[in-house]
Amino acid sequence: MRKILSGLSLTALSLAAALALANPAAVQAAPPRAKPTIVLVHGAFADSSGWNGVVTRLTRDGYRVVAAANALRALGSDAQTVSALVTSIPGPVVLVGHSYGGEVITEAANDAANVEGLVYVAGFLPEAGESALSLSGKFPGGTLATALAPVTLPDGDEDFYIQPTKFRAQFAADVPAATAALMAATQRPVTGRALSDMASAPSWKRLPSYVIYGSADRNIPAQTQRFMAERAGARKTVAIEGASHALMVSHPDAVTALIEDAASGR
Repeated sequence: MRKILSGLSLTALSLAAALALANPAAVQAAPPRAKPTIVLVHGAFADSSGWNGVVTRLTRDGYRVVAAANALRALGSDAQTVSALVTSIPGPVVLVGHSYGGEVITEAANDAANVEGLVYVAGFLPEAGESALSLSGKFPGGTLATALAPVTLPDGDEDFYIQPTKFRAQFAADVPAATAALMAATQRPVTGRALSDMASAPSWKRLPSYVIYGSADRNIPAQTQRFMAERAGARKTVAIEGASHALMVSHPDAVTALIEDAASGR
């Protein structure tokens, strides 16, 4: 009797499989993969409003977006703040960093298990022991040092701003003049400590990375950005001819497209 029942069970399973093959609609499709949350981290001499064009496009395309406030005080504490924000978000996250924000996301991803990809928008991809200062001077072409205005702080550190009269040419040459003037007036300073703090373990060694930069970047020379992308084995690298350091403002479509590539694992 047991053998008969076993044979009947196998026959029933075979019939069910045959019916499923004959009628694919009967097989339930796997649920679509949930879109990750996109966390955007601005860099020095900027604030979260620089992402407005990108946020608008990502939101239109169905992504949840958070533009994090980056304190620009010290690499370790800035990364911890971003990491705490990321770990509070349920589900997967793609971290996006501009300029010094690239260093911050590289560090923050080490303490946030839900990060599944890194996007660098004219951003630093540091190796252990490197800093924004050391990388920005690795290859010729940067002119930031001559455009800065320091402000001495009570603790002896310095806050660095870009001189308003030099801001557009240095930071946002392909941005309309009126917009660049607003950016200059609302820029956030970065401390000397943040720029000189050295990176620890680079998370881009274990997470897929995506890089986009402008050929006319005067803050981080294009040669530096190409070097970092190649060293990291970036899954996709986009170089925009003639784009400035502020390409998330001047080229939001291209930046959004790369972020969506990272979000979908392309």
